Amino acid sequence: MRGAGLFAVLAALGAGMALADAGDGGERADTRQSGTAFIGESTRAMQRDDTQNPAMLWVAGGAALWNTRAGKRDMSCAGCHGDAAASMRGVAARFPAFDKASGKVVNLGQRIEMCRVGKQQAAPLAPESEALLSLEAHVALQSRGMPVAPPRDAGTLAAAEKGRQLYGQRIGQLNMSCAQCHDANWGGKLSGATIPQAHAAAYPIYRLEWQAMGSLQRRLRNCMTGVRAAAPPFGAQELVELEAYLAARDRDMPLETPGVRP
Repeated sequence: MRGAGLFAVLAALGAGMALADAGDGGERADTRQSGTAFIGESTRAMQRDDTQNPAMLWVAGGAALWNTRAGKRDMSCAGCHGDAAASMRGVAARFPAFDKASGKVVNLGQRIEMCRVGKQQAAPLAPESEALLSLEAHVALQSRGMPVAPPRDAGTLAAAEKGRQLYGQRIGQLNMSCAQCHDANWGGKLSGATIPQAHAAAYPIYRLEWQAMGSLQRRLRNCMTGVRAAAPPFGAQELVELEAYLAARDRDMPLETPGVRP
């Protein structure tokens, strides 16, 4: 598709796809629901209260890492960006985004890694490591409550379109797609748990099942293995493209990071 076509597709995804006719003079109401709508009140309360939210331990670790010098250049994140509360305000809401230097769409964790390796000249952090998740959670917290706002450039839109196709593709021995659960059967039950709509504005999250923080890619890979499909490795481009599509679905919904889930 050309850029104009992609823009039309993603505009529909970010608004029209999740809207239902309100029956009032042609007006349409947003029927999208955050994942918090599908969890118990005690878990929602845990997410709302920073003194009870276990993910804030990772946020605190990320704040410490933000101010820690690293690499051959002996620089900290703060050395370039200053106070994250000011410099990172709104940043997480704009990812995944197309990176011109690498020629591909990257998520927030990958953007942090690019700064670490390129600017600090430090060793990369391991995917899904506590350090990387902590930095990501700290940065994302600065955008909490802001509307998700993925870029509308051609590169980001193209990646999101690929993600949309993957979202609807049947995979694995169970021959199922993301859409079959999260679009066609949301609100139903799967192994006793309520199936949410596919909105990912709370990641990285603390999952009670994991007893730890986890990225959106971890959740996506869990779903893939759940339908008995081979899950791509962390950082695989198809996973980032799925993230880009989910960000398009979330457009204008508030960022909730760090979330808590069962």
